[in-house]
Amino acid sequence: MAAAQTDRDPPTDPEFVHFSAKDTSSSWLAVADLQQEVYRHLATYVPRILCRGASGGNSREEQREELACQLLLLAPLEWFLLGEEPAAGIAWLQQNNHPSPLCGHVFKVGEPTYSCRECAADPTCVLCMQCFLGSVHKEHRYRMTTSGGGGFCDCGDDEAWKMSPYCNKHTPSERHTEEDPVAQLPVDMVARGYSIFSIILKYAVDLLTWDQEDELPTGLETPERSDSYLCMLFNDEVHTYEQVIYTLQKAVNCSQKEALSFATTVDRDGRKSVRYGDLQFCEQAKSVIVRNTSRQSKPLRVQVMHSSVVAHQCFALKALGWLGQIIQYSDGLRRILCQVGLQNSPEGENSSLVDRLMLNDSKMWKGARNIYHQLLMNSLLMDLKYKKMFAIQFAKNYRRLQTDFMEDDHERLVSVTSLSVQLFTVPTMARMLMMEQNLMTTIVRTFVDHLRHRDLQGRFQFDRYTAQQALKFGRVQSLIGDLKYVLITPPSDWSPQLRQKFLEGLDSFLDLLKCMQGMDPVVRQVGQHIEMEPEWETAFTLQMKLTHVITMIQEWCCSDEHVLVEAYRKCVSALTQSHNSLPDSEQPISLSLCGHSVETFRYQVSQDKVSIHLPVCRLLAGLHVLLSRTEVASRVPEQLPLGELSPPLLIELPLRCLVLCAQVHAGMWRRNGFSLINQIYYYHNVKCRVEMFDKDIIMLQTGASMMDPNHFLMIVLSRFELFHIFSSTDVRKRYREANKDVVQQNNTLIEEMLHLIIMVVGERYVAGVGQVEPLDEVRREIIHQLSIRAMSHSELVKALPENGNKETGLERVIDSVASFKKPGVTGRGLYELCPEWSRKFNLYFHHYSRADQSKAEEAQRKLRRQKGEDTALPPPLPPPLCPLFASLVNILQCDILLAVEGAVLQWAVEPSGGGWTESMLQRVLHLVAMALLEEQQQLENNKGDDDVTFNYTCKISRPGEAPSPTGSVLALLETLQNAPHLEVHKDMITWIVKTVSNIKTMRERTVSTSTVSTCPGHRAEETLRDRDKAERKRKAEMARLRREKIMAQMSEMQKHFINENKELFQQSLEELEASTVSAADSSLEHTCVSQVCVGPRRAGGAEQRQLVTCILCQEEQEVRGHGRAMVLAAFIQRSTVLSKNRRRILPDPERHDPLFMHPDLSLGIHTASCGHIMHATCWQRYFEAVQVKEQRRQQRLRGHTSYDVENGEFLCPLCECLSNTVIPLLPHTHIPGHSGNHPSLEVWLNTTIQHIAVLHSAHRKQSEAVAEGAESVTLCQNPFSSSVREMITTFSTSAYKVGLKLNPNEQDPRVPVLSWSTCAYTIQSIERLLMDEEKPLFGSLPCRQDDCLSALTRFSSACWTTAPLKTVQTHFIRLFTVLVPDSQVENSLCILDIDMFHLLVYSVLAYSSVHRLDQSSASVDSAHLHLLHLVTVTHLVQILLTNCTGCLSVPDLSVCPSVEEVCMDQDSGSEEEELIYELYNTLRKHLDSVLPVVSSGWQLWRCVKAGILPFLRAAALFFHYLNSTAPPADLLVAGPCQWEALCSFLSLPSNLLQLHQSQHTLLEPLIYRWCCHPGVKQVLQGGGVLVRFPRESNKLIELPEDYSVLINQASSFTCPRSGGDKSRAPTLCLVCGAILCSQSYCCQTEVDGEDVGACTAHTFTCGTGLGLFLRVRESQVLFVAGKTKGCFYPPPYLDDYGETDQGLKRGNPLHLCAERYRKIERLWRQHGVAEVIGHAQEANQTLVTIDWQHL
Repeated sequence: MAAAQTDRDPPTDPEFVHFSAKDTSSSWLAVADLQQEVYRHLATYVPRILCRGASGGNSREEQREELACQLLLLAPLEWFLLGEEPAAGIAWLQQNNHPSPLCGHVFKVGEPTYSCRECAADPTCVLCMQCFLGSVHKEHRYRMTTSGGGGFCDCGDDEAWKMSPYCNKHTPSERHTEEDPVAQLPVDMVARGYSIFSIILKYAVDLLTWDQEDELPTGLETPERSDSYLCMLFNDEVHTYEQVIYTLQKAVNCSQKEALSFATTVDRDGRKSVRYGDLQFCEQAKSVIVRNTSRQSKPLRVQVMHSSVVAHQCFALKALGWLGQIIQYSDGLRRILCQVGLQNSPEGENSSLVDRLMLNDSKMWKGARNIYHQLLMNSLLMDLKYKKMFAIQFAKNYRRLQTDFMEDDHERLVSVTSLSVQLFTVPTMARMLMMEQNLMTTIVRTFVDHLRHRDLQGRFQFDRYTAQQALKFGRVQSLIGDLKYVLITPPSDWSPQLRQKFLEGLDSFLDLLKCMQGMDPVVRQVGQHIEMEPEWETAFTLQMKLTHVITMIQEWCCSDEHVLVEAYRKCVSALTQSHNSLPDSEQPISLSLCGHSVETFRYQVSQDKVSIHLPVCRLLAGLHVLLSRTEVASRVPEQLPLGELSPPLLIELPLRCLVLCAQVHAGMWRRNGFSLINQIYYYHNVKCRVEMFDKDIIMLQTGASMMDPNHFLMIVLSRFELFHIFSSTDVRKRYREANKDVVQQNNTLIEEMLHLIIMVVGERYVAGVGQVEPLDEVRREIIHQLSIRAMSHSELVKALPENGNKETGLERVIDSVASFKKPGVTGRGLYELCPEWSRKFNLYFHHYSRADQSKAEEAQRKLRRQKGEDTALPPPLPPPLCPLFASLVNILQCDILLAVEGAVLQWAVEPSGGGWTESMLQRVLHLVAMALLEEQQQLENNKGDDDVTFNYTCKISRPGEAPSPTGSVLALLETLQNAPHLEVHKDMITWIVKTVSNIKTMRERTVSTSTVSTCPGHRAEETLRDRDKAERKRKAEMARLRREKIMAQMSEMQKHFINENKELFQQSLEELEASTVSAADSSLEHTCVSQVCVGPRRAGGAEQRQLVTCILCQEEQEVRGHGRAMVLAAFIQRSTVLSKNRRRILPDPERHDPLFMHPDLSLGIHTASCGHIMHATCWQRYFEAVQVKEQRRQQRLRGHTSYDVENGEFLCPLCECLSNTVIPLLPHTHIPGHSGNHPSLEVWLNTTIQHIAVLHSAHRKQSEAVAEGAESVTLCQNPFSSSVREMITTFSTSAYKVGLKLNPNEQDPRVPVLSWSTCAYTIQSIERLLMDEEKPLFGSLPCRQDDCLSALTRFSSACWTTAPLKTVQTHFIRLFTVLVPDSQVENSLCILDIDMFHLLVYSVLAYSSVHRLDQSSASVDSAHLHLLHLVTVTHLVQILLTNCTGCLSVPDLSVCPSVEEVCMDQDSGSEEEELIYELYNTLRKHLDSVLPVVSSGWQLWRCVKAGILPFLRAAALFFHYLNSTAPPADLLVAGPCQWEALCSFLSLPSNLLQLHQSQHTLLEPLIYRWCCHPGVKQVLQGGGVLVRFPRESNKLIELPEDYSVLINQASSFTCPRSGGDKSRAPTLCLVCGAILCSQSYCCQTEVDGEDVGACTAHTFTCGTGLGLFLRVRESQVLFVAGKTKGCFYPPPYLDDYGETDQGLKRGNPLHLCAERYRKIERLWRQHGVAEVIGHAQEANQTLVTIDWQHL
């Protein structure tokens, strides 16, 4: 690839050096033709400054180029415009500017935006964070979202807010007047402004709309023309990153990294030069790119352009940026630029510069579009006068702009059409455009024009879309969004012109709906299943998008009486046209039943075409309700075309639709496949039902209210294809049908029909149908949702329909009907229905699905049983109907319905065969109850002026009429009251009979004039109630007696069993007593002697036998050293949880010496276990089976699993916990008798030094022997069987493999060290956890951790037995040299570079190899005690050296509150203070006063005591598990006063300085040698990592309480590799606080030869492969382990309703839940993240398929 070189380096050219911007601008003032002069200047300098090659130069070159641009090109423009030095001129402009109150802050991608739910005019009105925090809206209900970029802050816009439009910063000042801001500027500056703005804007527009690749516009040509070309690659949304990278590698011969950089820039800026050179060289690259990308789709767009053209286009963008910047300083300059931009040239219409930019938008590249859109927003949209002028131009060109957008392949965000949201959402502007530019009609017609697929009847016909067509349809939908913006705010006052234009727009909209009416018709498949599922989704997508528009049109109509009447007329006319287009083949028929007859036509849903899409019908239903709600129908009925309406035709289409749903439920359309089931689902779904299902019910109510109810029901029976059943003469004996399927279908259809009648009569919670308010409807929805179960806020929101403003009305009523229950650490907050509202429950609520209805019924019956009430679920009292719908109630008492009810009841009386169902009966009972309530309500509301016409009780008391003249409905109900097969309905029938009795009493009372006549009614009611109560009491008594009898029988059987097995019971009781006594004795014995865990005095006890059971073969076995090996499943991992230095570079595993752990604990090895035990052989068989299974799986699937078998991972066979090794179980160490002598420290040290000398000479001889050829590897006599030894080796090599990331090597001398290391590190991490959670040191660990530590410590004490003896002895010698420095040993470490607890553990565990040489009778325990004493003194010195350098004045005790208590509790007196003071001064003397002077010994003692406590606690845990010693009672409880118990348990004096004092002469030379190590002084003087004690526990980073603060921080984060580009997925590391650019190609790096994302790469430096991240824009927590494993975890941020909002979809304000964050932190500190990931991936296989390495 050719190198990118320019002819000159701009700043070094002498001409550039002597250039004067001031002189250039002065010369411009003098010339006649300014444009020509400016163009000449640009033609000279632009190609020389900006003619860069393909690489684009490095950042330094770009800075020099920027500087040259500013000095040579922009500075003269500023001098010319301002007439003085630019800095002074800009300052003057700012000082004299009266800025508009509009904020206008343009949002960056991912920036938080806020919308007030109470005050915003619509959801598009948003505030930036600064304005929001300074406004009153932060106290209101608000929605928080992240911006996609491009919009701006609406603060200061009166029309955007119902109230409080200004924040504190943008409140308009009194100075701000309506005068022209241009008048504030000097006249000469205005003239210069017009000149230079018109020249520069024209230059920019010419260049950006330029389509010549080799020529330049007139005036810009250069005399000397070079042969330098650029191959420019342009962005598209078709090709993927991979395709572009691959193509570039082939075309321009670059590396993958360079190709990735090119692709990233092309994606961000829209174009990039990929090759620089002569014409032929660039054309060659172009042909390769075109050829490689044209196989599957259209090729990538590539142009070979002359370098000077590209240079001028680059400067054109900089010039537009400069214009946008300069107008920020002055509103006057902004207005000048607006005038220049919108001024038409002599060419006529659409010739202004802004018009040219708009109309060429789709031809420009992404970067150019972004910059000029930004300029439009900073200029035209910030000036109200010019905003209107721009809006008019935008509306004029609307159709053309949208057509261009359809052909364009860029997303809408970078299209000029996206500016519609800034223009159309301003109510005054939208109405102005509607009146002047007929905007509504334009939008609708443009939309219809783009949907060209029609059938013969002119309806839309959507075939299966290709991906390209689907993309286009997605773009067409944006037009509906624009229509929504125009209609979002209904007008409060109408002008005649607005009425006219709105009704014209409505005409266009009705044309659209007519194209949708009857689309996607279906015909029932009979015999054969449908072969190919028809396309249905497009039609429903269209319906969903239009739902809010249809609702908004109804709101507009509702706000003006004249418009409503006209709209109603137009809609009736449109519906009539639709009906006329129905096929004429439908034959008229006459139906007769119960003495009534009606004319209709023959049509069967099960045979003919039927469509679910009826938008014209449904719009008419909506308008009809509005006529009722606004009372227009009652005031001006003569203006309405009610006479033109044919009620049977009104109900026809909606009825067909509802019958289709019923037949689908009845299983009659099974052969039509899933497409129909999906359509029925969406028809009832909350997203569509408002304008589909609900409106169909309203249309049926409208038609029924205009018809004879008998006629209505006859047509319903006919459409349900049930007429033949109810019209037969022996209807009460049931229509006999041989085919069981048909009987079942008919039963379901009867149920559905009865349910429909219930809905038509009972659904009155729509304002206009019933006398209710809109909030009553919402309240009823909530009551019925909460009647199913308690629900979270988000579930309720999903169950309620949103209006155009994305509001459901939930918050306004929820608190009155439900109580909120806050969540715990898991789960979410729930709303529970207040008991008093359950009486409003309606079992046949029309929005219940069958499943919901069943759950709600069960829940309500259970609730009533708990309260001791009967289980009847009668309908609630309905609200009264509006006058227009008042006749609906007559359906309940009409003859047809009574005949249907009588028939069903008769079938229930004689339940032979399957001719009826209980659901059918239940619906009939509900209808009867509804009618009775209606009558009761009318009687109660009747003032006695006229008779109540509703007389249901009278009609159900009469025997039935023809065709079935048997018993009355009431008589049948009384018969059924005691039917045994209807026990479940008995309470409901009783309620009906009782209500009938009450109504009859009320009627008698109204007839009688005597006041006394009220008594019999009350008496009758009371008698009925008493009878009910007595019946319930009798049942309860019988149940009690039955329970008592059963209990007596059980008691008798128990006694009988005990008597028969008396001896057995006696024996077990005696054993229990004996064991209790012995336990009590032993505990007494233990408490008498003070318990010690180390040293010769450690408590001994009888050897315990440990019996365990294998989880695989269930065989029980004792744990023995020589028996079959038993193992514990375990998981080893590298850890940085305790790290105090995350910047430490990980050591080279081949050369790393792990024998000395640094006190910063930068990298440890942690072991955890689930506690499940197996035989070693059982485990080996299980693991081999897992390996075989994995090999087979890889051949088939080649995906990842939740565990990596190649790395030895497996799931525990019992609990499926992630494991990667096993720990062998070893028996308790035998406690020897205390006969051995206990040498003093001095004697032991001398002996040990002698042993070491012996070992040195032995090792030398051995080395010489090996050199002579004799093989000699000494292993000690092994106390374990071969299977146990094998398992010891297995765990040792696992620790080695994980700790060093090397392949297993049993001969490596580091193997035992890493086993000891994991033991020490695991104990330290558990001690920290216990300390921070303020739990006792012993007795509080869960079994799995207790078993793990026990097994791990015993294993560590034995692992040296499988290693060469020389290796372990060498390790001990090196460790001992730290404590007792040896002048002969070189390169020894200083004590400040060693963690003392690791040193103690290693020394104790390695000592066993040396103890074999000891011929004296001294015990190992003595050595352990001396080692502990020695290491403790070393640690004391270490603490004094480190802590006293900087923090003696205020020791940090806040990290462990219990430490402070420990320290303050003890009245340690002056002895400790004197001794510590003395020791400190000794150290100062040794170190030549590097340490500061300290006056107080008390302060020193506090410091030391706090610093050494973690060490002592960890040592106590270690020796407790090593020696199996029971802990003292004081350490089994949390709290103060534990110092004495801890010291006693460890055989240490409570005044630790006595250790030093008692062996002063022996220790003094050692301390001197420790201090004299050169490394000590170096570290203390700042030459290394200094760790102070106690080490503060690591925590996850602190998160802000308000989530939007976090979003704001992330929005200002730029991708470190993409030239200041905003990161698309900023991700926060919760461990260290770094923000990373995740899931993007730009920040991928290579780890172990594989490309990984920024987060995965970060885990290897921050957490040794394990990471916890928060994806800021999605509010999502990620756990990542290695490259292939990860899972999502609930974030710690909750809204006010106790719910997380992953993806920020709901937009409720989020606040930090401290408990949940602590839970995540605890999980991390317990090393449980890998386990959580394993369980999550096992539970959800989709997590396994995610490419976690790309995060």
